[in-house]
Amino acid sequence: MEKCYTYRPQGVCSQQIEIVVDGDVIRRVTFYGGCHGNTQGLAALLQDMPIAEAIRRLRGIDCHGKGTSCPDQLARALEQIK
Repeated sequence: MEKCYTYRPQGVCSQQIEIVVDGDVIRRVTFYGGCHGNTQGLAALLQDMPIAEAIRRLRGIDCHGKGTSCPDQLARALEQIK
C-alpha cells in the first residue's frame, strides 16, 4: 500500500519534498523548488529503489559547503520514514 510523506528541507533551495513509498521501496519523489533539472534527474533515478539503498547513496552529499544538499535532505527524510 502506497503512502505519501511531505518533508520540509532545511538549508537548501528546495522548499518541499513529497515522497511516495510502498513498503520499503520508493515509488515517486517530487521536489518543489531547487535546481529543477537536477531534482528531476534524482527523482527519476530513485524510482523503485529500496529506501535503505537511497539513504546509503545520498546521505552526506554537500552543496557548495552548506553541510547539506537536496539529496542529503532527501536521505534525512527517508531516514524518518524508515
